[in-house]
Amino acid sequence: MEDVLDVYELPYNPDIPVVCMDEKPYQLLGEARDSWAMRPGDDKKVDSEYVRNGTCSIFAFVEPLGGRHHTSVREHRTAIDWAEEIKYLVDEMYPSVQKIILVMDNLNTHKPASLYKAFHPAEARRIIKKLEIHYTPKHGSWLDIAEIELNVMTRQCLSRRVDSIGRLREELAAWENERNNNQAKVNWQFRTKDARTKLASLYPDL
Repeated sequence: MEDVLDVYELPYNPDIPVVCMDEKPYQLLGEARDSWAMRPGDDKKVDSEYVRNGTCSIFAFVEPLGGRHHTSVREHRTAIDWAEEIKYLVDEMYPSVQKIILVMDNLNTHKPASLYKAFHPAEARRIIKKLEIHYTPKHGSWLDIAEIELNVMTRQCLSRRVDSIGRLREELAAWENERNNNQAKVNWQFRTKDARTKLASLYPDL
């Protein structure tokens, strides 16, 4: 916990950006019946019955101090999917930086070994050398700022039914563009000194 909190206290450095990533499953839902036409001043009427169209996975990256955002929708959440997202982070989002400090949870696919499943060893090693990875502790994924990003995404963009991956990608692309245009940042306030007071029960008694 304190390791991650130390990362969040680092001053902003565009050449060594701090980036947080997380992913969430998403269920694609279609309408069983067409909704009623809206009239001025009335709320939209939607039938409670829906059609299940399968699931997918949403990957989210956020640079809290730089205000940079990226989302991606994939059919699965395998080690290969994660590796390809990390390659995009390194080569497309931050190709010129010295190093990327990456904060994420301990999901079994979020490992450097996953890069070797997707790419040749030399390529996997090249990507890994651009990363400085910090994991949130077990049961401590709330320390990942990307969870805040996913919560904002859910409220602002996913509060209605989306029936296909194609439409979901369009919706999230528009949301991502707005977030990037506004350079939406995260003002993280929880510090190590706060943890030692408010979460004192987590520390051993000496």
